[in-house]
Amino acid sequence: MPQDAFTLKYVIKELNETLRGGKVSRINQPEKDELTLFIYTANGTVKLEICAHAQNCRINLGDEGRSPKAAASFCMLLRKHLQNATVLSVTQPGFERIAEINFDCTSDFERAERTLYCEIMGKYSNVILVEGGRILGAMKTTSLESGAHRILFTGAKYELPAPQDKSNPDDLNALEETFSAEGLKDADFIANRVTGICYSTALDIEAAFGGDATAKNVYDYVHGEFFQPCVTFRDGKPNDFKVCCHVGEKKLYPNLLAAQSAYYSYVCAKKAFDDKKRKLEGALRAAEKKCEKRLGIILGRLSECRDIEDVKLKGELITANIYAVERGADSLKAVNYYDEAMPEVTIPLDPRLTPAQNAQKYYKRYAKLKRTVAALDIQRAQTEEERDYLKSIKFSLENAEEITDFEEAETELISLGLIKQENEAKGRNKKKETPRAPFRTYSCEGFTIVAGRNNIQNERLTKGLKEGDMWLHTQRYHSAHVGIISDGRQIPESVIKVAAEICAYYSEAKDGAKVPVDYTPKKYVKKPSGAKPGFVVYTDYKTALAEPKRHDELALDEA
Repeated sequence: MPQDAFTLKYVIKELNETLRGGKVSRINQPEKDELTLFIYTANGTVKLEICAHAQNCRINLGDEGRSPKAAASFCMLLRKHLQNATVLSVTQPGFERIAEINFDCTSDFERAERTLYCEIMGKYSNVILVEGGRILGAMKTTSLESGAHRILFTGAKYELPAPQDKSNPDDLNALEETFSAEGLKDADFIANRVTGICYSTALDIEAAFGGDATAKNVYDYVHGEFFQPCVTFRDGKPNDFKVCCHVGEKKLYPNLLAAQSAYYSYVCAKKAFDDKKRKLEGALRAAEKKCEKRLGIILGRLSECRDIEDVKLKGELITANIYAVERGADSLKAVNYYDEAMPEVTIPLDPRLTPAQNAQKYYKRYAKLKRTVAALDIQRAQTEEERDYLKSIKFSLENAEEITDFEEAETELISLGLIKQENEAKGRNKKKETPRAPFRTYSCEGFTIVAGRNNIQNERLTKGLKEGDMWLHTQRYHSAHVGIISDGRQIPESVIKVAAEICAYYSEAKDGAKVPVDYTPKKYVKKPSGAKPGFVVYTDYKTALAEPKRHDELALDEA
């Protein structure tokens, strides 16, 4: 969402109450457009996150503090000038989308006050360190040659962005003059004529005052008459955080920082999920493309060998008619006695060779083609198996619901050499194993049903079942491996039906009306030696036609 000046006003007010008097203990720059300031306050250390990303600009208190391997130059500059500095205040200059953090940087070697300007302005967002009105450094700099509206480089004078030609909502007289114009004072009017009010805020003002607000209405709204921090929802998912909301689904919070933190926790988690999924899917697409290309080449070469039996036949016909072949002849006409119609065929010969040598030439060519076909058949089977395995990984990515669902799929891609393991992950794996994501777990009529999320989980799930437990998998489609824990009891058909519905839902055929699901006791499920993770063969099975159902009402929050 665009953090308009109205919303930022209350964020800054709460930040000032939280951070004032705190001391900067650490500064990180986890991304090129993100900063994290660790500030020690009377209530403990808080993490101030400042993001200048065009689509996700913000200033808020965060829960995590990522530390990059190497500090960027701007981060080093901030550490030099703000390390151990004390926060004097957090203010908002005018009614701008800017947070002004003032620091006392007094030390044994210097006495100085510096200001960090956090400009939360969409694609123009920036973070600028200023001392005595002069810029010490900026996250995003401009030069005289760039033609930018503002000059932002070291040593230049810091100036606020040019004011908009709109009314300041802090000035009631200016608002009344603006609202004296004729016409409906709806959301469009407010957003276009009042400084610091984005369209979503204007819509809420419109809703609060019945669609035709007055200058006094806007003034009171901006100054907290309806202060009720909340996160709004659309289709059941967090959609925005607001100072107040008069329309739609919302969840209230004790303060705006809490609402903001909850909203951006969701936004950041979703971004991390989408980024990870995009990365893995990209690697998988490239692998699938190579696999399809390799398979095409193999099939093309097999097509070239399709006349192998014809080559063998020619050799045999030459041998059968060897005494009828004249030395130096360039062809032989012979009856094909292998064909019921016994047609006459013409066989090309090499006039430089004897009849026996011509026959041997065809036999050698046949033997070579036979070896080629045998090798290509093996390669085709291996490539088709690899393609099927890649499809199973793709299926697990498509069904991922949380970022932890990607961990084992990522492990598979690393083992295939499709992506590289990050250095941080390598070091972490040496120290301790990454916690494994839980199976999808359900309870039905006293029986526990478990479903795997990916190939590695499917293998672990199947291996962990006991002989009397029931194992399920869709017929002819990739799906989760599903198990029913029997604990030595007879499993009723009603439980098998539910497990089959879950299996059908977490399959490639989830959009079908009825999906064939095979089920068999675990003792009939085996993994062939050397098979890929999740690949099994099974016998003595029955098949149920199941309607795909998620069964969230039966889900448990345990592994």
